[in-house]
Amino acid sequence: MMVMKTFPSKIEEVKMLQFPLLEGYCNISHFTTTRHGGVSQGLYASLNFGRHSGDDIQTVWDNFRILSEAIEIPLERIYVPGQVHGCRIVDINESFLSASKVEQQTRIQGTDALITSISDVCVAVSTADCVPVLLYAPDKKIVASIHAGWRGTVQHIGAKAALYIKEQYGADMSLMLAGIGPSIDRDSFEVGEEVVDAFCKAEFDSSIIKRDMKTGKAHIDLWEANRLQLIDVGIKPEHIEVSGISTFTHVGDFFSARRLGKDCGRMLSGIWIKEGK
Repeated sequence: MMVMKTFPSKIEEVKMLQFPLLEGYCNISHFTTTRHGGVSQGLYASLNFGRHSGDDIQTVWDNFRILSEAIEIPLERIYVPGQVHGCRIVDINESFLSASKVEQQTRIQGTDALITSISDVCVAVSTADCVPVLLYAPDKKIVASIHAGWRGTVQHIGAKAALYIKEQYGADMSLMLAGIGPSIDRDSFEVGEEVVDAFCKAEFDSSIIKRDMKTGKAHIDLWEANRLQLIDVGIKPEHIEVSGISTFTHVGDFFSARRLGKDCGRMLSGIWIKEGK
């Protein structure tokens, strides 16, 4: 576990975090937002990026414009997929960027991971308890953002994104870096037996499952499940940082669907390659 660093936001009120390991590479930048610095109200207060969360959509787009200014990336260069808790991956490459905006949005629907090698294109995912995973292949200058809820984790979406970068771009897995962001912790993530069965069928190590001695209910460690699958495909353990921040516990700073209800706000975790770096 580790302590995340403060992102150097261009807007002081917009509070965001970074992984120390990834922050050390000058040719990329990345962030995970908190709840602070936006214009949404109520359960969405205040920096909500959930386009389908029930918040006023114009307010959500105002939050995106605030983010664009804070990270100094044009709004039209920030891509967030239409997530479905699956394992589909889309590469934001030159062919994708040459398509119309309507076609681009169509292509990233039903997608839970985005990859790019194009400078100043921010690929991001939205979460509110699910696990955001950011990847960087320094030898090929490829970045990826991954939305890994329990269903995506069972389908090994993190590992599949890493392998895509290896197979399509020839990246060296031993050099690849990963950050596992703020999300629900094991003790807060009580699950039914159907979820336990899904992880067992997917052959996850039993160490990720813990039974509550009093209730007998199962709890699953999504942080460790994602860390282990990245190690299994060749990423070195020392190249993986786990934020250790529970969205459920720290609900004053992060959105938690399990704590606040599904109609609450969403954070954003994004990464990009800097122009000319």
